[in-house]
Amino acid sequence: MKIAVVGGGAAGYFASVSAKKHFPNADVHLIEKTGKTLSKVKISGGGRCNVTHHCLNNRELSQHYPRGERFLRKSFEQFSVADTITWFEQHGVELKVETDNRMFPRTDDSQTIVETLTKAINEHGVILRLNSSVDSFAKQNAGFILRITGQRELFNRVIIATGGSPKRQGMNWLSDIGVKVVSPVPSLFTFNIPQDHITTLLGVSTSDAEVQIVGKKLSSKGPVLITHWGLSGPAVLKLSAIGARILADCDYKFKVAVSWVGMKEHQVREILELHSQNNSQKQIGNLHLFEIPKRLWSYLLVKSEIASDRTWNEISKKLQNRLINLLVNDTYNVNGKTTFKEEFVTAGGVELSDVNPETMESTEVTGLYFAGEVLDIDGITGGFNFQAAWTTGFIAGKHVGR
Repeated sequence: MKIAVVGGGAAGYFASVSAKKHFPNADVHLIEKTGKTLSKVKISGGGRCNVTHHCLNNRELSQHYPRGERFLRKSFEQFSVADTITWFEQHGVELKVETDNRMFPRTDDSQTIVETLTKAINEHGVILRLNSSVDSFAKQNAGFILRITGQRELFNRVIIATGGSPKRQGMNWLSDIGVKVVSPVPSLFTFNIPQDHITTLLGVSTSDAEVQIVGKKLSSKGPVLITHWGLSGPAVLKLSAIGARILADCDYKFKVAVSWVGMKEHQVREILELHSQNNSQKQIGNLHLFEIPKRLWSYLLVKSEIASDRTWNEISKKLQNRLINLLVNDTYNVNGKTTFKEEFVTAGGVELSDVNPETMESTEVTGLYFAGEVLDIDGITGGFNFQAAWTTGFIAGKHVGR
């Protein structure tokens, strides 16, 4: 049996190793169009590689995928986070859990994961073919004809692990053989707020904020980071994933409201009123009630038109209300997005209704399997996308030879 795995990313490597492990007599060809492999693995997590997320309840784990939740519930029964941890441990990599439950190699170096996956395909005898572009792809009888850098080759089975495509045209070759595709749109992106004074606070972050899309039932809680182009951080990235299609439909022009303190208005009001009563002679610029950086506090005072050297008893009700509103409902006009080009994630891909979640085989094209982000699966930030890659890659490889 001759098996082609198309795509040299995390899912492709994992699918290749799994295929060779479950079907040791098969010839497994890992085909990559460029001269580089595992690019996202190398740069993920700031070069540390966020391998997975420490969530051992499969139902709870699946809830972190805006697209693919139901599909992955069944898939995680075959290969879960616990299986990922075990696999890497068996291959000499100890993973550690950080306070937010993200998991990294103990070395804090993505090269550890790259070398482990490289060693695994070598030990299992996977044939790695770099600079090998699949120019055409056709079903023929019980197999597939692939034209690879000008040469026609016959394969019995094929696993597609080419990753997400930023444009629909990039997936037309799948549509041409009868695979249904959901048009891709970006997921996991930051919000651009051009020419707004907030960008002067670049580098400032708050740990417990809530971000909402005004006029939509979309919100997310967590850290927010102010950048030179707008807003980023886990809460913003998660919100971009949840609302990927809605935000694409409005051409990334919308209003966003930020609660910098992650509290309701009445809670903030009670705290401020009590503080002003007990500290009436103290300057408002010296406030340390909320866990927000001093630069952000000063910015909100200026935006409220309150001088930082004024004492609490000098602040009118009107100005106090304005400050409270900014603390819990600071609105900005978003105009555009910024995606991380090397780490881009898409919502869209192969339609899940046409894929068997227990085998990753196409229900339309016998012998064709899928793994990774080429599927209409995407998770929020925190290691979930890599977990989907390990899971779908393992399952595709496990069943491809049957």
